Amino acid sequence: MRPTLQPKLTARATYTVPIERTVPHLLPEAGHFAQMPQVLATGYLVGLVEWACMQALDGHLDDGERTLGIHVDLSHEAPTPPGQTLTIDVELAKTEGRILTFEVTASDEAAVVCRGTHQRAVIDLDRFESKLSARTADGQVPA
Repeated sequence: MRPTLQPKLTARATYTVPIERTVPHLLPEAGHFAQMPQVLATGYLVGLVEWACMQALDGHLDDGERTLGIHVDLSHEAPTPPGQTLTIDVELAKTEGRILTFEVTASDEAAVVCRGTHQRAVIDLDRFESKLSARTADGQVPA
């Protein structure tokens, strides 16, 4: 981790919701989802929050380092229909060793959609992949 990885780092991401990121498309093999309204799925919202947090870290990690999401505590307070733009604001609130905690808010044109916290852990990618490989039956990580 670089010395610049300090609290107060921020990022703002915007994302216009396509129909493919609505609830019926979340898990096509699960019929329950197919019956739901076409609004941004919470699962995709979590992914967008993770992406915004990763963007805040651009330029602040050493070569070979990545971050993995380890905890999510987010509300999903309002529906966002396809075609609306979501704006996600994240701020690195604290660092505890390799654990990074972000404060998160997201809004669309009509309302606050999401607020909460997200934690990410800084990992050494080679070390992580080595441990992951050891967990598979033949030592190969599936492609």
